[in-house]
Amino acid sequence: MLKRPTGIHDAWLLEPRVLRDSRGYFLETWNREAFAVAGIKCDFVQDNHSRSRRHVLRGLHYQVGEEAQGKLVWVTRGKVFDVIVDLRQSSPNYGTWFGCYLTAARHECLWVPPGCAHGFLVLSGLADLHYKCTRRYSPEKERSVRWNDPTLAIQWPLLEATTPTLSPKDTSAPLFDACEKYP
Repeated sequence: MLKRPTGIHDAWLLEPRVLRDSRGYFLETWNREAFAVAGIKCDFVQDNHSRSRRHVLRGLHYQVGEEAQGKLVWVTRGKVFDVIVDLRQSSPNYGTWFGCYLTAARHECLWVPPGCAHGFLVLSGLADLHYKCTRRYSPEKERSVRWNDPTLAIQWPLLEATTPTLSPKDTSAPLFDACEKYP
């Protein structure tokens, strides 16, 4: 596994070793021992699968307190622009964002550490995004940050005339200055 920095403290872009032959391919998306050797400490309790159509934007979501989730994210169909926002006030990257393209063809995974908000924009006709979480979903601890917050100024790859498809929750999410942060 190749581990590349993202510019967000403890967040990594991971490229697994892909074994290919005439039958297809095989790869490990997660291996506890390999992650520990790479310095990524995580133990997962929940797996999620999200399917979305072009221009759907989900996020920016996170959970607070003891329920803060670390997430290992990868795409098995299509292409997304994936974003992390650092909400940890003690982090050297507090208030910054990182974005990257994740595709089914490249097999890259993104490690989102607890204390960071996560979201993605679908760029293909359909996209399947899978993620492993270190904590279970907790509706009472779930929070969000507005996707187009001017303070964050995330450079989503949207044409100027394109408006993303959002859930009501994401449409009314608070701005960065008003959202709940981590100490």
